[in-house]
Amino acid sequence: MAEPLLRILTFSQPPTCSPHAAEYLSLTHPTAAFLSLHPASISLTVAGSKPLDLTFLDYHLSRPTPPRSEVNRRRPQCLRPICKVRPWHFWQRMVMTTWVLLHTQSFDAWLDYADIFETSVALLSILACDGIALPLSPSFPSGELRYILDNSHAGLLLATEKYSKKAQELVQMDLEHTILLRILDEIEMGADPVTQLRFQGMLDPQGGMMLYTSGTTNRPKGVFLPQSALSAQTQSLVEAWEYSPDDRLLHLMPLHHIHGVVNAILAPLLAGSSIEFLFPFNPTAVWKRLGAPFIPPSKASSIPTKPIKEKITFLTAVPTIYDRLLSTHKSLPTEIQQATQTAISPINLRLNISGSAALPTPTKTAWTELSHGNVLLERYGMTEVGMALSCGLNFADRVDNSVGWPLPYVECRLFDADANEVIMPGEEIDATGRERVGEIQLRGPTVFKEYWRNEKATREEFTEDEDGGGRWFKTGDVAVRRHVATAGVRREGQEWCRGPLYFIQGRTSVDIIKTGGEKVSALEIERELLTLPQVAEAAVLAVPSRKWGQKVGVVLVLSPDFANTGRGGKTWGIMDMRRALKGKLAAYKIPSEMRTLKDGLPRNAMGKVNKKSLAKLVFADLLES
Repeated sequence: MAEPLLRILTFSQPPTCSPHAAEYLSLTHPTAAFLSLHPASISLTVAGSKPLDLTFLDYHLSRPTPPRSEVNRRRPQCLRPICKVRPWHFWQRMVMTTWVLLHTQSFDAWLDYADIFETSVALLSILACDGIALPLSPSFPSGELRYILDNSHAGLLLATEKYSKKAQELVQMDLEHTILLRILDEIEMGADPVTQLRFQGMLDPQGGMMLYTSGTTNRPKGVFLPQSALSAQTQSLVEAWEYSPDDRLLHLMPLHHIHGVVNAILAPLLAGSSIEFLFPFNPTAVWKRLGAPFIPPSKASSIPTKPIKEKITFLTAVPTIYDRLLSTHKSLPTEIQQATQTAISPINLRLNISGSAALPTPTKTAWTELSHGNVLLERYGMTEVGMALSCGLNFADRVDNSVGWPLPYVECRLFDADANEVIMPGEEIDATGRERVGEIQLRGPTVFKEYWRNEKATREEFTEDEDGGGRWFKTGDVAVRRHVATAGVRREGQEWCRGPLYFIQGRTSVDIIKTGGEKVSALEIERELLTLPQVAEAAVLAVPSRKWGQKVGVVLVLSPDFANTGRGGKTWGIMDMRRALKGKLAAYKIPSEMRTLKDGLPRNAMGKVNKKSLAKLVFADLLES
């Protein structure tokens, strides 16, 4: 067929439809500048006057088990999604074929339309036509982008006009294969409905999404999530977190991570929720948006846009975002401080979720105090499985430092590598009275299919099928299971919240320190350090020791207000730290090596610290010796 290979046509007016079939969706986001498509998975034909026949149905509406949930039958006639407080309307008809007809409405010149609009449309279009979508970040170095394009064997590279130069440079590199480049300036505005594009139906979808995990010692691996896994992950969250058409989610996350795509786009779309994007993250802008509906009309002039009536009911972010929101709140004008406290109170902000990194208890406590009682919900997930564990909607089920229970459709177990056995329910305590630590292993429809073009890694990260129920994925994270008397009391709709809760101890490779025959959790030590007023940030890691094999080291960022509170008014140092932790931790858990950084710990887009890289940076002398 004639070029271009991929085009979504837009219309100045949505076509006529029955009231129950119409809804508005928001699919816009600026981050994923590059999207790669495997051409063998796509078949496009021009269909004359026929409708745009998207088999996004296979992905968008499928669910692991029937019947369809009540929330999907209660979708309103229309929802207004907005991006930076400007609406883009999407009309979608939920029948055996899915139509996507787009039009824009009154946006200002400051809105980066090309990045936000075209990229997100391309992402969902690739999924709709059974392609494999590979979102990349423009912040990736060229060498990493080149490796990903080579390893993925991508056939088509899509880029917005803003990043066209970088895209041209990429395809002109000495790649292993030829990649077709298309700049996303081909979306036709005001096109006539009779010239729509039709995607041929698929009985056996082969497409999905691929995300590359960050590599520490090895190259990043491509995680292939088929449509079936994405669908199961999405439905699991809709059921567990009870997304609904009444929800309005504020989207702050990048699109090249599972959190930003599944939790904050696909799940709300399935439930008919509204999504509002505010990216890149700016704490003042977020506070102003949250508080806008609660500012009296006479004071609304402090907001750079007209007053907004719709309140945000759903916020999902990483701990560093909550930290920055908390640290900037006191600098806001008084009326915005008051309005935002109302906005994040339990009666208005239905759900506030933290994930992708451990949530410090002081952050959780400070948020509860600021919001007059709202409690951050912690969950556990990873690229390969989406979300796997979560605390419940009941505040009593949001236990400090716990990630809760396995989500719907997720099977979870703990495997004790030392004993070479599964820790069965009731076996959480060993003969000496200590909690047993085991690797989290998962299986079920939410788990990814394979590491792309890496059979060896795929084979190594899965167990054999021991009981006919399928292979278990070895996450590399270890945890304990613990009963909490006040949590796990069943309530209607949350039957999965029962039994002992999971408490993450860290990653086997970097967070479990083996010192003198003892296993120490870096996360446990970090939690205690972060309760000290002198400590703003902390990363605990293993450093080599001739005597103990490994010893506990820590990298701290000190709070400026308390940096000189050591003995004699000196800088707070290692002995001050050790004295502060005495009585809180066993002696062998207290760090014996300490380094400080002034400008904060280096983190990725999801707020995670690469501890292997950090150790090389700050403990180079000990590593060399």
